[in-house]
Amino acid sequence: MSHRFVPVGWTRSKILYDAALLGGVAAYLVAYVRLAPLLGATPLDDQSLRMRAFGSGAFLLLTLALAIGPLARLDPRFLPLLYNRRHLGVVTCLLALAHAAEVLGWHFAFSPTPGAVALLTTEPGALPFIAFGLLALCVLILLAATSHDFWLAFLGPGLWKGLHQLIYLAYAAVVAHLAFGRLQDPGALPLALLLGLAVCALLALHLIAASREARVDADIAPPAPVAPWLIAGRAAAIPEGRALVVRPPGGEKVAIFRHEGRLSAVSHLCAHQHGPLGEGQVLDGCITCPWHGYQYRLEDGRSPPPFTERIATYRLRLVGGWIWLDPRANPPGTHVPALVLP
Repeated sequence: MSHRFVPVGWTRSKILYDAALLGGVAAYLVAYVRLAPLLGATPLDDQSLRMRAFGSGAFLLLTLALAIGPLARLDPRFLPLLYNRRHLGVVTCLLALAHAAEVLGWHFAFSPTPGAVALLTTEPGALPFIAFGLLALCVLILLAATSHDFWLAFLGPGLWKGLHQLIYLAYAAVVAHLAFGRLQDPGALPLALLLGLAVCALLALHLIAASREARVDADIAPPAPVAPWLIAGRAAAIPEGRALVVRPPGGEKVAIFRHEGRLSAVSHLCAHQHGPLGEGQVLDGCITCPWHGYQYRLEDGRSPPPFTERIATYRLRLVGGWIWLDPRANPPGTHVPALVLP
């Protein structure tokens, strides 16, 4: 293979993130096992309680994982949750595996055939809820297994990110698994309401975030009269150390950063995981990705040594206070002099 496997670097922020995550999961599982018998009308055995605790915990973490992206776009205070979101996905997969193990150990404990075979060949009722559960589990295992940066480098950011978009398929399969399974039981109305609330809240977050981005994309001046240059916006509208993000017609988004009275334009996509560079800021003179802190120099889009990542750069002009952008991307790492503001 052309890419070397590098162990995870356990920084202080990662340790704190994982400690909070694992502590929260443990507290939830204990609370569920202790409180569910007091709230439920039907008594449950210990194994059924654990089964439902693991399953509901996995669903809640999966919902949280999908909510972090739009939340961070709506309010930057949620950005720290993005930094180690892959750890959240791995824990979600482990809870789903624990749920599946409890199912095999209980419902198929006395089957004359092996538990896994019985699970695949037995579908109680007419609704295929087991198939949807297995589909979700397989997707979660695939995403957890390819979450390390080795696979990101091996597959490339585009393919890796496209693969991990399958998390939406996993979520839809989990919802179908619950709808065709647990929600068919008598007295499942409260759970159905909670499930509907979670799904609607998640959809609302994505729609609100998408609507906000669409308004930002549309809030630009008419195209410049000199082709192929475009008018990106007012220079005065860009805060110090931040960026204006524009999408040229038919092209990729471009981030125009302001730093110490100068403007520089680079690709909006980080070379690491295609994170939104335009939502980051300039730190220590470098553009800093809000997802994992990858940095790039403003004038050439190159990571400072010893790092080797590069992103595309763009040419700018200033005409009457308006920023003109050449939408034709330069090769990654191309030096473009910064535009000096008057």
